[in-house]
Amino acid sequence: MAKVLVIDDEANLRKVLAALLRRDGFDVTVAENGEQGLAEFHKNGADIVVTDLVMPKVGGMEVLASVRAANSDVPVIIITAHGTVDSAVEAIKAGAFDYITKPFDQAELSSVVAKAAKTNESAKRSVRPDHKARAAIIGESPPIQDVYKIIDKVADTPSTVLITGESGTGKELIATALHGASSRRDKPFIKINCAAIPATLLESELFGYEKGAFTGAVTSKPGRFELADEGTLFLDEIGEIPVEMQVKLLRALQEGEFERVGGIKTTRVDVRLVAATNRDLQAEIEAGRFRKDLYYRLAVVPIVLPALRERRSDIPMLAQHFVDKYNRRLNKKIEGIADDALTLLQTYAWPGNIRELENLIERVLLFADGPLITAKDLPEPVRQGTSMTAGTSPSSSATLEVPTGEVGLKDIVRMKAAELERDLIVKKLDETGGNVTRAARLLQISRKSLQTKMKEFGLRDPSPDGQDEGPDE
Repeated sequence: MAKVLVIDDEANLRKVLAALLRRDGFDVTVAENGEQGLAEFHKNGADIVVTDLVMPKVGGMEVLASVRAANSDVPVIIITAHGTVDSAVEAIKAGAFDYITKPFDQAELSSVVAKAAKTNESAKRSVRPDHKARAAIIGESPPIQDVYKIIDKVADTPSTVLITGESGTGKELIATALHGASSRRDKPFIKINCAAIPATLLESELFGYEKGAFTGAVTSKPGRFELADEGTLFLDEIGEIPVEMQVKLLRALQEGEFERVGGIKTTRVDVRLVAATNRDLQAEIEAGRFRKDLYYRLAVVPIVLPALRERRSDIPMLAQHFVDKYNRRLNKKIEGIADDALTLLQTYAWPGNIRELENLIERVLLFADGPLITAKDLPEPVRQGTSMTAGTSPSSSATLEVPTGEVGLKDIVRMKAAELERDLIVKKLDETGGNVTRAARLLQISRKSLQTKMKEFGLRDPSPDGQDEGPDE
């Protein structure tokens, strides 16, 4: 359970923040001013700090500087009613993880803190000899060794990197490693999931907007390019960007300049771009959905991540890592994984890749009695060995293996239908950046039905209470 330190001089806001974060499963400590907050941090530590910007004596910027000086891996989130462009940019450039303006949206707060917790967890596992950051990348197989070599060669360059691979293969971890191994490591690392942002809002999200640019723009706000100045900008699922936006993105990359929505002033930035996608961009180009000139601008250094089934020798190491992680998080004491279970894990196809493996291990630990995870603890699809031919993608027409022995036709059909259903849910959740409501719309089912299916298949709901946006439809 991640520990969050909330620092704010408004008593009511402290109570609200603490209640929301405890509801999300965090261990929360509160402090009523900057001095008290820093004393608490230096005495007992914290995994995440959420602080007001403007406070008497010791303000949020001083809290940020002190926390980063003590431990630069602790994410600091700034909350302020003074949401000016200058304060936001200054906080991000000084190393703040993110900022939220009052009055804040509860879903936005939950999302930002959840991302900060994930970042902190990755930082704890990071290995950075001589700044050759490997972040949370785990594995020693030949395909991963090849990826390590590319990271070491290109991390400390300004060259644009395009990371491709199936969903769940760890593209964001590679982007984090590239930033951590570069001379920009102490500058902002800004991440944005292009699939999770409506096309109509993408331009303002990337380039910012001026006050009055559209209904609801009550103040100016910088975009992700501006916030990432002198640092790294990671555009995940870049294949989802509409063609009309691709032209503006190409100009920003080539010229290093742009205008905010509703503005006329040209802003210049120094940003190192890392992009990622699970789509075949060459096929998207042929279909007219992706610009060829933008592709060549992005793919200066291509990194192709192997699917988990292509690096099976790494599965024991990854599985044990997740056992250790969820032992801590769930307060369990599972010692490891028995040989029979490891054999099954290494023969399963893993259509959801490392993300699916992590979710499975968490689910197994919840119900395992220990001391070891055995074959009987694993879900039926893994025990049955229903997998695709190695080297094929989940969407290919590879022949699925049928369980041997006396298995009825209805059982086989039911099992295969469940596999297909699960794969479709995983795909739509990936396409929408984990947004349950949007995924449900794409699948043409209610959000409640999708959440039930996610629970059935051992897929964690990315929103703490399932209410990620809007009512059921």
